[in-house]
Amino acid sequence: MKLENLNIIIADDHPLFRNALRQALSTAFDKTQWFEADSADALQSVLDTPNVSFDLVLLDLQMPGSHGYSTLIHLRSHYPDLPVVVISAHEDIITISRAIHYGGSGFIPKSASMETLKEALTAVLFGDIWLPAGAEIVPIEDDDTDKMATKLSDLTPQQYKVLQMFAEGLLNKQIAYDLGVSEATIKAHATAIFRKLGVRNRTQAVIALGQLEMEKVDLN
Repeated sequence: MKLENLNIIIADDHPLFRNALRQALSTAFDKTQWFEADSADALQSVLDTPNVSFDLVLLDLQMPGSHGYSTLIHLRSHYPDLPVVVISAHEDIITISRAIHYGGSGFIPKSASMETLKEALTAVLFGDIWLPAGAEIVPIEDDDTDKMATKLSDLTPQQYKVLQMFAEGLLNKQIAYDLGVSEATIKAHATAIFRKLGVRNRTQAVIALGQLEMEKVDLN
């Protein structure tokens, strides 16, 4: 496998970071076409690009529209052959372990050098799992977060999008307008979402989604 003519998505909400990342990696990955997304919604739009097959996603866990691990879980469920490397400022072992547990092909701290970044992406593109030096993955117990992750993976892309819009506080009428569908369709999606997540209403659905936020770890 020769690492050229690749299609790589950088999904991060900081334009300076995306630009720096793209510029630094362009010399290492010849003839690569770079795509950028600054939110979970924008990432889905990029993934829907016609006639483009993507080779890798670099994913920030805290983009707008992402609720912790939810976008990673969604990607692994609906794009199982697309490697996803998490790039995060959160470098604690629980965050790293959950990222790998939910299907990440690697975890790169945002503090990593560009040389380390190149090494990591090369390893992942050749099919390996890449972790920071010295990182030891801990087992993820079958807790509420893990149970919700399993339920979330059952949502279709459209249902996941509607759930994200619930989290933004949008009304059914607004969601229907934004998605170009009828309000009855949104109500049908809502019913399916509630059933799959095991909740009774949209407030409970948003609370359930919040369970996938990253734990607040004391770094002091």
